[in-house]
Amino acid sequence: MNSQFTEQKRKERISYLLAKERYDYEDLLLIVKILRGEGGCPWDMEQDHKSLRKDFIEETYEVIEAIDTESVKLLREELGDVLLQVVFHADIEREAGTFDMSDVSNDICAKLIHRHPHVFGEVSVKDSAEVLDNWDKIKGEEKQRNTLTDKLRSIPPMLPALMRAQKVGKKASFFDFETADLVFDKLYEEIEELREAAQNKSLEDVKEEMGDLLLTVTSLARKLGVDSEEALFGATNKFIDRFEKVENAVLSNGDRVENMTMEQLDAIWDKVKHSK
Repeated sequence: MNSQFTEQKRKERISYLLAKERYDYEDLLLIVKILRGEGGCPWDMEQDHKSLRKDFIEETYEVIEAIDTESVKLLREELGDVLLQVVFHADIEREAGTFDMSDVSNDICAKLIHRHPHVFGEVSVKDSAEVLDNWDKIKGEEKQRNTLTDKLRSIPPMLPALMRAQKVGKKASFFDFETADLVFDKLYEEIEELREAAQNKSLEDVKEEMGDLLLTVTSLARKLGVDSEEALFGATNKFIDRFEKVENAVLSNGDRVENMTMEQLDAIWDKVKHSK
């Protein structure tokens, strides 16, 4: 009897959704419940946090792509996909009886109010920099991060390595080179140490020195006011664009880049690089 009631309720909810011309947030919650409930979608019912992990990462990067390409249409779509991921993960926990989306919404609202005392309290700030300083201080108090090491370890290790390195450097900025010129000197030192490790053919030493070099590069980027992750992203795109021009030049001559010598490709590359 109970299963029949459940099935009847499921059909009523589906009919309700199919009759609508426009959906809202509550409908999304209902759809996920239906997909994961009895008689729902086999794939959706099988998922857990770990199986969805890769999808969450991909959806997040697709939002970034929409932002970078300034596509409002794509941004609207991809934000929906990220929202689905949030609702999906929350629904898994709702089924386990731990929390649901109302708890998630409550917690983020409470956090925003607590971390904006200059808006919801009596604290005064003069600019955005002071807002961020207060935010970090309040966050540290909430999570009982009493030492600088606590704060450094709190930076998610799964962030892109360059981004994480620059965030670590920023939080430890008092333990840093005073000027960019001093970082340049350190950079040359690290390059020589990497060269020496390479000459000794020690893969472990090369790996270590390469890491030191890249970390120094992020320090230099910070001193010069550049985001190292964005700089590398732009440089990679620039390389692909230039490579496309090189390959098109080779193809127009009836050849393929795989058949060209490095000297020939370098000559074409230099021509492309200096062309308007």
